[in-house]
Amino acid sequence: MWKWVLSGAVALGLILIGWSLIDGRQGAVSASVDLLGGPRDIGGYARAVGPYDWQFPADFGPHPAYQTEWWYYTGNLAGADGQRFGFQFTVFRRAIAPQAVESDSDWRTNQVYMAHFTVTDVAGARFYQHQRFSRGGAGLAGATTAPVYRVWLEDWQVIAPDAEARSTRITAREGDVAVDLTLEQVKPPALQGEGGLSPKSDEPGNASYYYSLSRLLTTGTIAIAGREYAVSGTTWQDHEFSTSALGGDALGWDWFGLHFDDDRELMLGRIRLNEGGFEPVFGGLLVLPDGSTRRIAAQDFTLDVTATWTSPHTGATYPAGWRVRLDLGEAEPLTFSLTPLLDDQELHEGIAYWEGAVRIEGDVTGYGYAELTGYAGTMNGRF
Repeated sequence: MWKWVLSGAVALGLILIGWSLIDGRQGAVSASVDLLGGPRDIGGYARAVGPYDWQFPADFGPHPAYQTEWWYYTGNLAGADGQRFGFQFTVFRRAIAPQAVESDSDWRTNQVYMAHFTVTDVAGARFYQHQRFSRGGAGLAGATTAPVYRVWLEDWQVIAPDAEARSTRITAREGDVAVDLTLEQVKPPALQGEGGLSPKSDEPGNASYYYSLSRLLTTGTIAIAGREYAVSGTTWQDHEFSTSALGGDALGWDWFGLHFDDDRELMLGRIRLNEGGFEPVFGGLLVLPDGSTRRIAAQDFTLDVTATWTSPHTGATYPAGWRVRLDLGEAEPLTFSLTPLLDDQELHEGIAYWEGAVRIEGDVTGYGYAELTGYAGTMNGRF
């Protein structure tokens, strides 16, 4: 999720054609989407340019003054017999105008939503992907913390049972694939970047406000083709909001949210530039067992690609294995490998990107998720 898009993260730059700020009673409305649209006017939107006064649980909810926002969950789960599964549940909000317009109609809105729901069945070598779009009116989609934290698009939702929101439940079903998962927060929100201000280039405003719930203990069920599996594991949540986060020379990004078996978590990210190389201001974050954090600079780690995979869907070639070297200032750097649990975990309906479960082996072990954008087309101008 990583999502300044999305993350700028994937809010994946929703530009809805025909979803204007109209009264829904005035006739049919087209639901077509142009996810390949170029830059749009950002005048009137707030931008991430300075310190942010975080207030939880209120900041679990929406920030409509910013053009783009997403809530992003990825998890690695195991069944009773050791079957491995991955899942992604992401809701993206995109404003199509800075201000809401007063109207008697519940259908009128300046917000549109997109959601992605995927399940990786490792033993079955299947990747199930689904997406939905909706306007943020008439109760069809939205985000709130009143009275409790809830983000939804139709009947796909994440919801908390109470105002504190230390526990949440994700429910989503599409056809014969479904998840019903309970997530328990065991560490405080980890603020990315500088106190939650995560720069994406050295130009002021090319940044997002960004925090992670890096380890959510997860239990529940996954249903596939009429069979239901009881599962447990860990989930990573990212929440970002921004306006025009990426710099003008950004091509895409590689993002990793990793759960180590020693109760540490690691986010690593690098923004690839059009002319080669990487954006030096973006790095990562290490979350320690007690919830304290350590910022990782871009020069503190290397990511060497050890394998590639070419998509039969888009023709894009993605990295499909990495060797990571992380210097934490200790006697020896950590070195470990990342390997996809399944090569084909590409979302290719709309903007194409790879988002999938990976295994960690080496000086540390565990599981995580990788997100790879800009391989099937530039992300420049979308976030």
